[in-house]
Amino acid sequence: MSLALKEIAVSKDKVYTYDDYCRLPEGAPYQLIGGELVLTPSPTSYHQIISMQLVSKMVAYVTAKNLGIVLHAPMDVYLEETETYQPDIIFIARDRMDIIKPEKIEGAPDLVVEILSPTTAYYDLRQKYKVYGKHGVKEYWIIDPQDKSIQVFSLVEGKFKLDQDIEKEGIVRSRVIEGFCVNVVDIFYNPLIEDYPDRKQENGGSQ
Repeated sequence: MSLALKEIAVSKDKVYTYDDYCRLPEGAPYQLIGGELVLTPSPTSYHQIISMQLVSKMVAYVTAKNLGIVLHAPMDVYLEETETYQPDIIFIARDRMDIIKPEKIEGAPDLVVEILSPTTAYYDLRQKYKVYGKHGVKEYWIIDPQDKSIQVFSLVEGKFKLDQDIEKEGIVRSRVIEGFCVNVVDIFYNPLIEDYPDRKQENGGSQ
């Protein structure tokens, strides 16, 4: 029997596990973070635009180079009994694709991207940050749509260290996906309210 959503809402003192998470109704908008079932509402249109623009570039590059696989939310990433997340974007290297199971990713992706939103920012910056590092995520991108910034953290001796902090313009480079880089202008471009910047005339070519 599925956990009643009413029960979930009032059971803040209960430590939930992956078994509880699996009993949720299919499509229920929750992540299991620190033993808590955290409601994660549908993202905004701009959130999805940012995700689409980054994932399309990442998929094209990784596929062309046969480096592994890029997946996007919703996809469960199981890290431990009280930690199952749905990152916005993940990359898994070709030699580690055995962690991909039919129902979930069982273990740490090589690279994780989280796009901040008001309801998840606290967890992305604190609990998930710690757990991703603990379980060996090699690179963690935090994207802030409000500031139009991208922070890249690299795992060094078991702990994340800030590798890049780019706001509004500049190039972000991955250390895990060798050779992959993106211009933040391309990632934060919003076709709903602005024209695409003609950067070819500015710098002699696109990044």
